[in-house]
Amino acid sequence: MGELIYILLGFTSVVGLAFIVERGFMLRWSKVVPPEIARSMAKCQTRDDVKTLCRVCELKPSPLGRLLLLAAGNLDHSKADNVDALQTAARHEIVRLERGLVVLEIIVGIAPLLGLVGTIAGMMTVFGDVGQTGLNDAAKLAAGIALILRATLIGLLIAIPSLIAWSYFSKKVEVLAVEMEALCGEFIRRQYPDDRKH
Repeated sequence: MGELIYILLGFTSVVGLAFIVERGFMLRWSKVVPPEIARSMAKCQTRDDVKTLCRVCELKPSPLGRLLLLAAGNLDHSKADNVDALQTAARHEIVRLERGLVVLEIIVGIAPLLGLVGTIAGMMTVFGDVGQTGLNDAAKLAAGIALILRATLIGLLIAIPSLIAWSYFSKKVEVLAVEMEALCGEFIRRQYPDDRKH
C-alpha cells in the first residue's frame, strides 16, 4: 500500500511539473499577444490597412491573431454580427488558454490527500507491528513514524507549487483576456466608424 501511494505521488508530481512548464511556455505574453500584431493593429486605421494586419497575424499565429483574422474576415457583416462572432471565438480562445489549469487544480486537492492516505496506511502498519512485538524498540517506532510522515510532507510539497502555479496562471489568463478584448474592441471601433453614435 505504501509503495503504491509513493508511486501515485511521484506520478502526480511529474504531471504537475509537466503542466506547469507547458502552461508557462504557452502563456507567455509574446505567444498570446505578439508585439508585432499589437504594433500593426495600432497602425490599422482604415480598411485599407486591414490586409497588412492580416498578413502580420498569419505570420505570427496566436490567440489574438486568430481573433483579429476572424474580425477582419467578417467586416462585410454588420457590427453586431461581427462582435457576436468575435465574442464566441474569444470564449474558445480563453478555454484554450485555460487548458491544463484544471489539472493543476486537481493536483492541489489530491496531492495532500494522497500524502494523508500514505500516512494513515503507514501508521496502521507501524501500530500493527507494535501490537505484535510491543514497545521494546522505541528507535524502530520513531523511525517508522518518521517514514510515514514523509508521505504527508511529499504531498504538501507537490501541492504548494501547483497551487502557486494555478493561481498565477489563472490571473495571467484573466489579464491576457482583458488585453485581447481591449485590442479587438479597438479594431472593431475603427472599422465601423459610422456605428460609434449608436
